[in-house]
Amino acid sequence: MAEPSLREIGPDKSLLLVDDDEPFLRRLAKAMEKRGFDIETAGSVAAGRAIATARPPAYAVVDLRLDDGNGLDVVEVLREKRPDCRVVVLTGYGAIATAVAAVKIGATDYLSKPADATDVTNALLAPEDELPPPPENPMSADRVRWEHIQRVYELCDRNVSETARRLNMHRRTLQRILAKRSPR
Repeated sequence: MAEPSLREIGPDKSLLLVDDDEPFLRRLAKAMEKRGFDIETAGSVAAGRAIATARPPAYAVVDLRLDDGNGLDVVEVLREKRPDCRVVVLTGYGAIATAVAAVKIGATDYLSKPADATDVTNALLAPEDELPPPPENPMSADRVRWEHIQRVYELCDRNVSETARRLNMHRRTLQRILAKRSPR
């Protein structure tokens, strides 16, 4: 199942998953468990920090934006309690600034959502001196744009005018984009 270039999980198979998207968290936990990890999940920064303090895992996957704060707070606790922990930061936003901040704080890798269990496993188990392999089926540029617009739209409480202002886009253009189906 694992590619030969990936390292073994090792004797400590503990993996902390921190994400406030409950269905995604359940699916990822089930898939990672099938790959041999011992899973612990948290749905908030507070729960993630508590688990990281009490039982620092060997591996962690942390969402950047959580309902109660920033996932980088969990990464800081993990680095403090267990410096050898391999941390992958997930985000719905693929911004360079947040990727740099995540790596500076101690993240091993940074993945944009939607990432599947194979992408996460490759990032967690990639040797330190080489980059993980690129995703098999990366999102198209149109899909990435659509995902970003949807995310900003949700963050603006589905207010079209506010979303258009923040995206520096004409309101009617945004309405047309929102009325269409998502690209592949």
